[in-house]
Amino acid sequence: MDKDLISNDGANLDFAQLLAALSATATTRRRLLQAGLGSAALSFFGLPAMAAPTGRPGIGFTAISISSDDIVRVPDGYSVQLLYAWGDPISDGPAFRADAGNSASEQAEQAGMHHDGMHFFPWVEDGKPSSTHGLLCINHEYTDDGLLHPDGMADWSHEKTRKSQNAHGVSVIEVELKESGSEFRWQLVRPSRYARRISARTPTRIAGPAAGAPGMRTGDDRRGNVVFGTLANCAMGHTPWGTYLSCEENFDGYFNGLVEPTADQKRYGIRANGAGFRWHEYDRRFDVASEPNEANRFGWVVEIDPWKPAQAPVKRTALGRFKHECATLTLASDGRVVVYMSDDQAFEYLYKFVSSDRFDAGDPASGGRLLDVGTLYVARFDADGKGRWIALQHGQNGLDVGNGFADQAEILIRTRQAADLLGATKMDRPEWLAVDPQSGEVYCTLTNNRKRLTADAANPRAENAFGHIIRWREEQADAAAGAFDWDVFVLCGDPENPDPAKRGNIKGDAFASPDGLWFDRAGRLWIQTDVSGSVANRGDYQRLGNNQMLVADVASGEIRRFLTGPKACEITGISATPDARSLFINVQHPGEAAGGRSSPSAPLAGSGWPAKQFAGVTGGRPRSATLVIRRADGGVVGT
Repeated sequence: MDKDLISNDGANLDFAQLLAALSATATTRRRLLQAGLGSAALSFFGLPAMAAPTGRPGIGFTAISISSDDIVRVPDGYSVQLLYAWGDPISDGPAFRADAGNSASEQAEQAGMHHDGMHFFPWVEDGKPSSTHGLLCINHEYTDDGLLHPDGMADWSHEKTRKSQNAHGVSVIEVELKESGSEFRWQLVRPSRYARRISARTPTRIAGPAAGAPGMRTGDDRRGNVVFGTLANCAMGHTPWGTYLSCEENFDGYFNGLVEPTADQKRYGIRANGAGFRWHEYDRRFDVASEPNEANRFGWVVEIDPWKPAQAPVKRTALGRFKHECATLTLASDGRVVVYMSDDQAFEYLYKFVSSDRFDAGDPASGGRLLDVGTLYVARFDADGKGRWIALQHGQNGLDVGNGFADQAEILIRTRQAADLLGATKMDRPEWLAVDPQSGEVYCTLTNNRKRLTADAANPRAENAFGHIIRWREEQADAAAGAFDWDVFVLCGDPENPDPAKRGNIKGDAFASPDGLWFDRAGRLWIQTDVSGSVANRGDYQRLGNNQMLVADVASGEIRRFLTGPKACEITGISATPDARSLFINVQHPGEAAGGRSSPSAPLAGSGWPAKQFAGVTGGRPRSATLVIRRADGGVVGT
């Protein structure tokens, strides 16, 4: 997928310009101290560090070194177990074939490709959540069709299209910790009545203000309220009523656009010859000339109830349409639901949704409806270190018929264009968001932006190739507030780079291109990286090794490396059991070729993982997989 594609060429201010102004503002020191933001931020602005807050446990493991090995490495005293790899049956289905010879119908009963966001839903027994039994929801973002079929994309066919579509979407699997010999190991429960695959072919309901709107109607669905499938499922969120939020990201690459695309299509990156997956050749839904509105039915947050396998997924249109990276949910001080979201493309925006009604823990079945009625906002970061949320609401802030928005449904279908009009701040590829369980501060990874070619005070490098992490605190510590204070938590880079502008300000172990982000229950911040295969272990990245996972102490600013992945992979997806003694993470696309598609004649050219590391695993080609990390003594991971 082309992560460097630019669809936003508007004149809105970008984050770099604002950061430069903030760095020079005389009031910055006073505001940061009043807000209680951490020492890493203060040192970035050249300000004296304040005393670290108390009440947080520190980082309790010895950091590991950078690695370019084709294995997963963790600190001494920890174990790594392979749990669920591409092609594994979700229940009592067909086994994986090393030659990629599984049929499309078999793939529909197996793990999809390219594991990404994930969440563990514990079994509840006698009112207590279990740490040994539960359901895992796992996204499958996209496919490498060079590995998915024995001969790759040669002789493309209807069967190959169906298999590729069935390798997308979401897995729901039942897992349990069982004693195995002298140790405890996680395993899939087979058969399981909860296990299912949701793919690009699964009937999915459309709900919220855009359901039934003219722009959502197609020849196959004249009512505009049902779509087949979900795709490009990247990161995620989860709700207090026990459901999973899967986010559709780079949907544009599935659609064959017009030679002369409309302005709206261009704004979302849909262009002629842009459908690299070739689905449009056998599924006319993905040919814009045949179905001009089908693309409007992707780019949403999809709600899935893992406990109700017969229930259709639901696309929640009130949360807006863009290239969703994640949907991180929290509750406002009055009980309203707040969802923080990011649009993962260079120069795109940050959003949040605030429900109109409050969550009632006594009536969890009503939870999903909270995501259909509320207000969507987009973020503007001001140069004085403050920011505000601007409502994307019809009739407000110029979002009316005169400016091309007939109603709220049109604002939600064309969310990017509405945000452009409101002057939202252009960011450097916003990715995962995480809410600090103690302070309520929100952290966001800005992976990189290689299209930023002009150096300035905030980005003194020609290109923001390394990325950074920002954070903000909502006014009155209320997630539903309309204003916030913001700063930079860390500027990534290589401290050994001979160019001072490329060293960053990391207090601890070097890393770059931050992506996955998650707080554990104790308040430690886990950071996962996604360095592109085209630059990993070369050039400015030559000393940073394979992609990795680190842990940050947000009080002191210290960051330590916990895990390194195999060659050419992305480390992504993270969740834990309630007792924090089992940590689930995903390894995506080990061995991925620089162009994103492997050669079918040399499937092991980039990596031999996981078969190279784990005995008894079917090899033949690299496979994305879910891992479980535990301490050898059974203690809490990270301590």
